[in-house]
Amino acid sequence: MPDHPLSTTRFPVAVDAALRDAGWQPGRWDIKLAERWADALRAHVSPGGHRHAVFPAAVEAWAEFGALRITPPGPGRQIAPAALHLDPLAGLHLARTLSDLGRALDTEIAPLGEEIAPLGEEGDAQAVLAIDAEGRVYSLDHTGDWYLGADLDQALTTLVNGNQPARLTTS
Repeated sequence: MPDHPLSTTRFPVAVDAALRDAGWQPGRWDIKLAERWADALRAHVSPGGHRHAVFPAAVEAWAEFGALRITPPGPGRQIAPAALHLDPLAGLHLARTLSDLGRALDTEIAPLGEEIAPLGEEGDAQAVLAIDAEGRVYSLDHTGDWYLGADLDQALTTLVNGNQPARLTTS
């Protein structure tokens, strides 16, 4: 791929290209930004007294991919891909929602960012992205909660390629 001669094998070609276009490169690590976000999330308390969980998997994801605005390179394979903004403060006011999901999944959940509607304008959030203590990634929208992958790499591939995620169900 001429625009991205340093493509890695970590991600599929289209995902790698979208990440590089957004400013990511192997070795990217902004721990200061991640720590500022961690501090802001820890300091926030919802009106009902709910607090955000902050844990290593979240901080590592924020350090490597934080602040990126990722635009899918084309139509999705199974669903329309959404543009992504990886900023955990997009979920700042969802401490209770994320806490409830974490309790249902028997883990801690932290905000990761948001999906933006495919043809939307800036700020047209379609879903909130979240990560659990094991590094699994989820999407929460008005239709339900979705499992995007066992780690952030799989989740980014699912989202950028427009793969159908698995719906979380109670059983």
